[in-house]
Amino acid sequence: MRYVAHMVEISEVDDPRVDDFRDLSRADRRPDRPGGRGLVITEGVVVVERLLASPYPVRALFGVRRRIDELAGATAALDVPAYVASADVMAQVVGFHLNRGVLAVADRAPVLPPAELIERSRRLVVLEGIGDHENLGALFRNAAALGVDGVLLGAGCSDPLYRRSVRVSMGHVLRVPFAHLESWPEDLKLLRDNGFRIAALTPRADAKSLRDAALDEGRVAVLLGSEGPGLTEEAITAADLAVRIPMAGGVDSLNVATAGAIAFHAMSGA
Repeated sequence: MRYVAHMVEISEVDDPRVDDFRDLSRADRRPDRPGGRGLVITEGVVVVERLLASPYPVRALFGVRRRIDELAGATAALDVPAYVASADVMAQVVGFHLNRGVLAVADRAPVLPPAELIERSRRLVVLEGIGDHENLGALFRNAAALGVDGVLLGAGCSDPLYRRSVRVSMGHVLRVPFAHLESWPEDLKLLRDNGFRIAALTPRADAKSLRDAALDEGRVAVLLGSEGPGLTEEAITAADLAVRIPMAGGVDSLNVATAGAIAFHAMSGA
């Protein structure tokens, strides 16, 4: 069986070669913080494989031997170190016991300019105020599953490459392209200038029903806001139409990732 070029046994917890994977449970030292080293961290065989197939430059792998063995096919052509340790040593380095048994770390890839992402897309998601990493990861996973071309991140969104977002997305945040809108909501004009219709998802009673919004026609961007407050009035005003998902009485809203999945399915026309 062929492995990555540099299989390295790690027996000491303080070995500096695994510093990229150290103290993942400490917010002030995490290597994936945008204000820190800004690395991309993936965990578990499936998500690591998606990282290896992505444009993100892989720096190293770290895991127990059984999990590293499972990745032999995916890592055969890589020229990066694969650090192998016992589960106990790995837990002390990482800061907690990792049930998935393997991590990989990569540098960030260049982020697309929004104009480029818009130009090459037909169906887009625009997010405002999605600060919860799990909701953000779930939205990316849903976008990948339902054929959305990309994600535009507006004001107040958290980092989609934070470890928890990557994990919840099952690595799909690494394959769905995204871009940042710096001026909010003024940059929504970029969508309209490229022939997009912008649909703001809101539970307002006067919004058009999703079934009547024809989101599968033409170039469409669905605008989603944070749970609780939802979209700001400025964002809704900047959209072309307000759209609601009809719900049974006594329920005023859905989890944003669930609402997004329903809207993405409507966009697909399936």
